[in-house]
Amino acid sequence: LYQAWAFVAPGLYEHEKKLALPLVIGSTALFLLGVAFCYFFVFGRVFAFIHGFAPKSITPAPDIEAYFSFVITMFIAFGVTFEIPIVVIVLVRMGVVSVEKLRDARPYVIVGAFVIAAVVTPPDVLSQLLLAIPMCLLYEAGLVLARFVKAAESNQPDLTTKG
Repeated sequence: LYQAWAFVAPGLYEHEKKLALPLVIGSTALFLLGVAFCYFFVFGRVFAFIHGFAPKSITPAPDIEAYFSFVITMFIAFGVTFEIPIVVIVLVRMGVVSVEKLRDARPYVIVGAFVIAAVVTPPDVLSQLLLAIPMCLLYEAGLVLARFVKAAESNQPDLTTKG
């Protein structure tokens, strides 16, 4: 992250640098929170499902490459999923979309969350719910935070006009 910041920082204005620091800290914290959620709450249930899927006479023994591939894929999926509030805030702050439009898109987001969860997780309902429900809750948290960011932004005086 430092190398990316060292490359980008010289080209940013001072107000952009002030905005970037909370975003970097917030996105890193949310990514790590997503990985921790996956590790502590999801893996036990997913591995129990996979173990229960095999007949009792067979001992599941996945090779280390398949295990690490699965674990890394799940960590990345949950880490990126927990970035949803940051994405919502950035889109609203940049003026790409309004909070009202995002609120109106809520049904599509819910369906999309369940589709993504069905594709990324193993084929059991519990692990799909453990990904889709946090996605929906994080989307709602992003809407609430974006509303606060917009309100704080509208209360600041406009410094771009001369007068």
